[in-house]
Amino acid sequence: MVIAMALPLALHLLAAVVWVGGMFYAYLAMRPAVVQVIDPARRPALWAATLERFFRWVWAAVVLLLATGFGMVFGVYKGMANAEWHIHAMIGLGILMMLLFAHVYFAPFRRLKQAVADNDTSEGARRVGQIRKLVGINLILGLIVVVVASAGRYL
Repeated sequence: MVIAMALPLALHLLAAVVWVGGMFYAYLAMRPAVVQVIDPARRPALWAATLERFFRWVWAAVVLLLATGFGMVFGVYKGMANAEWHIHAMIGLGILMMLLFAHVYFAPFRRLKQAVADNDTSEGARRVGQIRKLVGINLILGLIVVVVASAGRYL
């Protein structure tokens, strides 16, 4: 069982670090610096370009998290019935995060890219604000998942 868990668990953790760490960086480091340094008219274009790159990694992380997570549940635990409470919580919160990310990607992010293409700075700024709020929610959920995943078996 230990050997069967090593690779999927390592890949699962790396995918989570990329996603949650990227949100932490964007929200708590990049965003304040952008506000301080970048002219407001240029911010939507910067965020559109940055998020385009980051979201590619998030899609890869989502696929990897689902594949490794369910692979471990069904391959090692032999199904959800044998998984402890913290694994159920991690899966539920993770799926919620994925749905929220899909919403961000297919709605406000798509509209942000359109606003940038149309040179509509006010609409772009509005979409950046909307994305910021949703990423903030997802960041909180992601940090909770990290705590549940790492400490859950001991609670």
